[in-house]
Amino acid sequence: MPEVPDYVPGHSLLAGKVVLVTAAAGTGIGFATAKRAVEEGATVVLSDWHERRLGEAADALAELAGRRPLAVPCNVTVEEDVQRMFDLTVAEHGHVDVLVNNAGLGGTAAIVDMTDEQWTNVLDVTLGGTFRCTRAALKLMTARGSGVIVNNASVIGWRAQEGQAHYAAAKAGVMALTRTAGVEGAKHGVRVNAVSPSIAMHPFLAKVTSDELLAELSAKEAFGRAAEPWEVANVIVFLASDYSTYMTGEVVSVSSQHP
Repeated sequence: MPEVPDYVPGHSLLAGKVVLVTAAAGTGIGFATAKRAVEEGATVVLSDWHERRLGEAADALAELAGRRPLAVPCNVTVEEDVQRMFDLTVAEHGHVDVLVNNAGLGGTAAIVDMTDEQWTNVLDVTLGGTFRCTRAALKLMTARGSGVIVNNASVIGWRAQEGQAHYAAAKAGVMALTRTAGVEGAKHGVRVNAVSPSIAMHPFLAKVTSDELLAELSAKEAFGRAAEPWEVANVIVFLASDYSTYMTGEVVSVSSQHP
Protein backbone atom coordinates (compact mmCIF):
# COMPACT_ATOMS: atom_id res chain seq x y z
CA MET A 1 0.00 0.00 0.00
CA PRO A 2 1.43 3.41 -0.94
CA GLU A 3 2.36 5.58 2.02
CA VAL A 4 0.69 8.88 2.79
CA PRO A 5 2.59 11.58 0.88
CA ASP A 6 4.39 14.42 2.60
CA TYR A 7 2.30 17.40 3.66
CA VAL A 8 2.37 20.08 0.97
CA PRO A 9 3.65 23.52 2.08
CA GLY A 10 1.61 26.65 1.45
CA HIS A 11 1.99 28.68 -1.74
CA SER A 12 -0.05 31.82 -0.87
CA LEU A 13 -2.98 30.62 -2.99
CA LEU A 14 -5.48 32.45 -0.77
CA ALA A 15 -3.40 35.46 0.25
CA GLY A 16 -5.61 38.35 1.31
CA LYS A 17 -8.84 36.34 1.19
CA VAL A 18 -11.41 36.09 3.97
CA VAL A 19 -12.45 32.45 4.20
CA LEU A 20 -15.40 31.21 6.29
CA VAL A 21 -15.45 27.48 7.06
CA THR A 22 -18.47 25.77 8.63
CA ALA A 23 -18.12 22.66 10.82
CA ALA A 24 -14.47 23.59 11.30
CA ALA A 25 -14.02 22.13 14.79
CA GLY A 26 -12.61 18.69 15.47
CA THR A 27 -10.20 16.68 13.37
CA GLY A 28 -11.96 16.29 10.03
CA ILE A 29 -12.04 18.01 6.66
CA GLY A 30 -13.38 21.28 8.09
CA PHE A 31 -10.47 21.92 10.43
CA ALA A 32 -7.98 20.66 7.83
CA THR A 33 -9.44 23.17 5.37
CA ALA A 34 -9.26 26.03 7.86
CA LYS A 35 -5.63 25.16 8.66
CA ARG A 36 -4.76 24.83 4.98
CA ALA A 37 -6.42 28.21 4.26
CA VAL A 38 -4.34 29.89 6.97
CA GLU A 39 -1.20 28.31 5.52
CA GLU A 40 -2.22 29.70 2.11
CA GLY A 41 -2.39 33.23 3.49
CA ALA A 42 -6.12 33.60 4.20
CA THR A 43 -7.85 35.28 7.09
CA VAL A 44 -10.05 32.50 8.40
CA VAL A 45 -13.36 32.51 10.27
CA LEU A 46 -14.35 29.27 11.97
CA SER A 47 -17.86 28.10 12.72
CA ASP A 48 -19.34 25.01 14.35
CA TRP A 49 -22.29 24.06 16.56
CA HIS A 50 -20.02 22.53 19.22
CA GLU A 51 -18.70 25.53 21.17
CA ARG A 52 -15.97 23.78 23.17
CA ARG A 53 -14.43 22.08 20.15
CA LEU A 54 -14.80 25.31 18.19
CA GLY A 55 -12.79 27.14 20.84
CA GLU A 56 -10.14 24.45 20.77
CA ALA A 57 -9.91 24.74 16.98
CA ALA A 58 -9.48 28.51 17.21
CA ASP A 59 -6.77 28.08 19.85
CA ALA A 60 -4.98 25.54 17.66
CA LEU A 61 -4.92 27.98 14.73
CA ALA A 62 -3.97 31.03 16.80
CA GLU A 63 -0.22 30.39 16.75
CA LEU A 64 -0.22 29.50 13.06
CA ALA A 65 -2.33 32.51 12.06
CA GLY A 66 -0.54 34.99 14.29
CA ARG A 67 -3.81 35.84 15.99
CA ARG A 68 -6.84 33.95 17.19
CA PRO A 69 -9.34 33.62 14.34
CA LEU A 70 -12.94 34.70 14.78
CA ALA A 71 -14.93 31.65 15.93
CA VAL A 72 -18.72 31.82 15.66
CA PRO A 73 -21.00 29.13 17.12
CA CYS A 74 -23.66 28.28 14.54
CA ASN A 75 -26.34 25.66 14.02
CA VAL A 76 -26.82 25.66 10.25
CA THR A 77 -30.42 24.45 10.64
CA VAL A 78 -31.32 27.78 12.30
CA GLU A 79 -31.58 30.75 9.94
CA GLU A 80 -30.91 33.26 12.73
CA ASP A 81 -27.64 31.49 13.55
CA VAL A 82 -26.58 31.51 9.92
CA GLN A 83 -27.33 35.22 9.52
CA ARG A 84 -25.48 36.03 12.75
CA MET A 85 -22.44 34.10 11.49
CA PHE A 86 -22.27 36.19 8.33
CA ASP A 87 -23.08 39.43 10.15
CA LEU A 88 -20.22 38.90 12.62
CA THR A 89 -17.83 37.95 9.82
CA VAL A 90 -18.66 41.11 7.87
CA ALA A 91 -18.45 43.24 11.01
CA GLU A 92 -14.99 41.85 11.76
CA HIS A 93 -13.51 41.62 8.27
CA GLY A 94 -15.72 43.71 5.98
CA HIS A 95 -16.71 40.95 3.58
CA VAL A 96 -16.50 37.22 2.76
CA ASP A 97 -14.37 36.08 -0.19
CA VAL A 98 -14.80 32.33 0.24
CA LEU A 99 -17.41 30.17 1.95
CA VAL A 100 -16.65 26.50 2.55
CA ASN A 101 -19.86 24.61 3.32
CA ASN A 102 -18.56 21.65 5.28
CA ALA A 103 -21.40 21.06 7.77
CA GLY A 104 -23.07 17.69 7.43
CA LEU A 105 -24.70 14.93 9.45
CA GLY A 106 -24.47 11.21 8.84
CA GLY A 107 -25.91 8.05 10.32
CA THR A 108 -26.71 4.49 9.33
CA ALA A 109 -30.18 2.99 8.97
CA ALA A 110 -31.93 0.75 6.47
CA ILE A 111 -34.76 2.48 4.64
CA VAL A 112 -37.37 0.17 6.17
CA ASP A 113 -36.14 1.05 9.67
CA MET A 114 -35.44 4.74 9.10
CA THR A 115 -37.65 7.17 11.01
CA ASP A 116 -38.92 10.47 9.69
CA GLU A 117 -36.76 12.18 12.32
CA GLN A 118 -33.58 10.44 11.12
CA TRP A 119 -34.37 11.35 7.52
CA THR A 120 -35.26 14.96 8.32
CA ASN A 121 -32.29 15.60 10.61
CA VAL A 122 -29.73 14.44 8.05
CA LEU A 123 -31.41 16.33 5.20
CA ASP A 124 -31.80 19.53 7.21
CA VAL A 125 -28.18 19.72 8.37
CA THR A 126 -26.48 18.40 5.24
CA LEU A 127 -28.61 19.88 2.48
CA GLY A 128 -30.70 22.51 4.25
CA GLY A 129 -27.66 23.91 6.05
CA THR A 130 -25.71 24.13 2.81
CA PHE A 131 -28.65 25.92 1.21
CA ARG A 132 -29.02 28.45 4.04
CA CYS A 133 -25.32 29.31 4.07
CA THR A 134 -25.16 29.45 0.27
CA ARG A 135 -28.15 31.79 0.16
CA ALA A 136 -26.60 34.13 2.73
CA ALA A 137 -23.21 34.11 0.98
CA LEU A 138 -24.69 34.69 -2.46
CA LYS A 139 -26.51 37.80 -1.25
CA LEU A 140 -23.23 39.29 -0.05
CA MET A 141 -21.08 38.06 -2.93
CA THR A 142 -23.39 39.07 -5.76
CA ALA A 143 -23.58 42.57 -4.30
CA ARG A 144 -19.75 42.77 -4.41
CA GLY A 145 -19.49 41.11 -7.81
CA SER A 146 -17.10 38.41 -6.64
CA GLY A 147 -16.79 35.41 -4.36
CA VAL A 148 -16.35 31.66 -4.22
CA ILE A 149 -18.39 28.94 -2.54
CA VAL A 150 -17.05 25.41 -2.14
CA ASN A 151 -19.43 22.71 -0.94
CA ASN A 152 -18.51 19.36 0.58
CA ALA A 153 -20.50 16.64 -1.15
CA SER A 154 -19.66 12.90 -1.13
CA VAL A 155 -19.21 10.05 -3.56
CA ILE A 156 -22.20 8.51 -1.78
CA GLY A 157 -24.22 11.04 -3.78
CA TRP A 158 -23.16 9.00 -6.82
CA ARG A 159 -22.59 5.50 -5.44
CA ALA A 160 -24.99 3.35 -3.45
CA GLN A 161 -23.98 2.33 0.06
CA GLU A 162 -26.24 0.28 2.30
CA GLY A 163 -27.83 2.17 5.17
CA GLN A 164 -27.04 5.60 3.72
CA ALA A 165 -30.27 6.59 1.93
CA HIS A 166 -30.70 9.85 3.86
CA TYR A 167 -27.05 10.87 3.57
CA ALA A 168 -26.91 9.89 -0.12
CA ALA A 169 -30.04 11.88 -0.89
CA ALA A 170 -28.67 14.89 0.98
CA LYS A 171 -25.29 14.79 -0.74
CA ALA A 172 -26.86 14.29 -4.16
CA GLY A 173 -28.91 17.36 -3.32
CA VAL A 174 -25.74 19.27 -2.48
CA MET A 175 -24.40 18.37 -5.91
CA ALA A 176 -27.58 19.62 -7.62
CA LEU A 177 -27.59 22.78 -5.51
CA THR A 178 -23.96 23.38 -6.49
CA ARG A 179 -24.76 23.18 -10.20
CA THR A 180 -27.74 25.54 -9.93
CA ALA A 181 -25.96 28.03 -7.67
CA GLY A 182 -23.01 27.98 -10.07
CA VAL A 183 -25.25 29.00 -12.96
CA GLU A 184 -27.03 31.68 -10.93
CA GLY A 185 -23.83 33.11 -9.51
CA ALA A 186 -21.83 33.20 -12.73
CA LYS A 187 -23.38 36.40 -14.08
CA HIS A 188 -22.47 38.12 -10.81
CA GLY A 189 -18.85 36.97 -10.73
CA VAL A 190 -19.48 34.27 -8.11
CA ARG A 191 -18.25 30.70 -8.57
CA VAL A 192 -19.76 27.67 -6.82
CA ASN A 193 -18.14 24.23 -6.93
CA ALA A 194 -18.01 21.12 -4.76
CA VAL A 195 -15.65 18.37 -3.73
CA SER A 196 -16.89 14.80 -3.54
CA PRO A 197 -14.61 12.80 -1.22
CA SER A 198 -14.84 9.05 -0.87
CA ILE A 199 -13.28 8.30 2.52
CA ALA A 200 -11.11 10.63 4.60
CA MET A 201 -9.75 9.13 7.79
CA HIS A 202 -9.92 11.01 11.09
CA PRO A 203 -10.51 9.99 14.72
CA PHE A 204 -14.21 10.89 14.82
CA LEU A 205 -14.95 8.74 11.78
CA ALA A 206 -13.11 5.85 13.41
CA LYS A 207 -15.35 6.21 16.49
CA VAL A 208 -18.64 6.04 14.59
CA THR A 209 -17.69 3.47 11.93
CA SER A 210 -16.70 -0.15 12.38
CA ASP A 211 -13.15 -1.21 11.66
CA GLU A 212 -14.50 -3.78 9.21
CA LEU A 213 -16.35 -1.18 7.12
CA LEU A 214 -13.40 1.21 7.16
CA ALA A 215 -11.11 -1.56 5.98
CA GLU A 216 -13.58 -2.55 3.25
CA LEU A 217 -13.98 1.01 1.97
CA SER A 218 -10.24 1.67 2.09
CA ALA A 219 -9.50 -1.54 0.18
CA LYS A 220 -11.67 -0.31 -2.70
CA GLU A 221 -9.47 2.73 -3.17
CA ALA A 222 -6.75 2.46 -5.80
CA PHE A 223 -4.16 3.61 -3.26
CA GLY A 224 -5.40 1.02 -0.76
CA ARG A 225 -5.93 3.65 1.93
CA ALA A 226 -8.30 6.40 2.98
CA ALA A 227 -7.45 10.00 2.16
CA GLU A 228 -6.00 12.24 4.81
CA PRO A 229 -8.35 15.18 5.55
CA TRP A 230 -5.68 17.61 4.33
CA GLU A 231 -5.64 15.88 0.94
CA VAL A 232 -9.30 16.81 0.52
CA ALA A 233 -8.59 20.28 1.89
CA ASN A 234 -5.97 20.79 -0.82
CA VAL A 235 -8.63 20.36 -3.51
CA ILE A 236 -10.99 22.70 -1.66
CA VAL A 237 -8.22 25.32 -1.60
CA PHE A 238 -7.66 24.85 -5.32
CA LEU A 239 -11.37 25.44 -6.02
CA ALA A 240 -11.35 28.47 -3.72
CA SER A 241 -8.28 29.96 -5.39
CA ASP A 242 -7.71 31.90 -8.59
CA TYR A 243 -6.30 28.73 -10.15
CA SER A 244 -9.87 27.59 -10.88
CA THR A 245 -11.42 30.77 -12.28
CA TYR A 246 -13.09 28.98 -15.22
CA MET A 247 -14.78 26.36 -13.05
CA THR A 248 -18.29 26.74 -11.68
CA GLY A 249 -21.13 24.30 -11.03
CA GLU A 250 -18.62 21.45 -10.98
CA VAL A 251 -18.40 18.51 -8.58
CA VAL A 252 -14.82 17.26 -8.30
CA SER A 253 -14.30 13.71 -7.08
CA VAL A 254 -11.55 13.39 -4.48
CA SER A 255 -11.18 9.65 -4.66
CA SER A 256 -8.91 6.96 -5.99
CA GLN A 257 -11.64 4.32 -6.03
CA HIS A 258 -11.50 2.04 -9.03
CA PRO A 259 -14.69 0.66 -10.65
